[in-house]
Amino acid sequence: MFFGLTNLPAIFQAIINKLLRDLINTGKVRSFINDIIVRTETEKEHNELVAKRLRRLKENNLYVKLKKCK
Repeated sequence: MFFGLTNLPAIFQAIINKLLRDLINTGKVRSFINDIIVRTETEKEHNELVAKRLRRLKENNLYVKLKKCK
């Protein structure tokens, strides 16, 4: 069994936390490994946060699968 990538989930979580730190600090965005949860009170605010998150991920060459998004 290959054990070279055993810390990969922790490293990926650290990258996501660093990229989204300001959004996470607002309390409206949470992340856990490959899940990013956006919770807001209005649909407009939700759409703005999702757009910011997607833009920031794209700028850092990270992508989401549309079929996995709700």
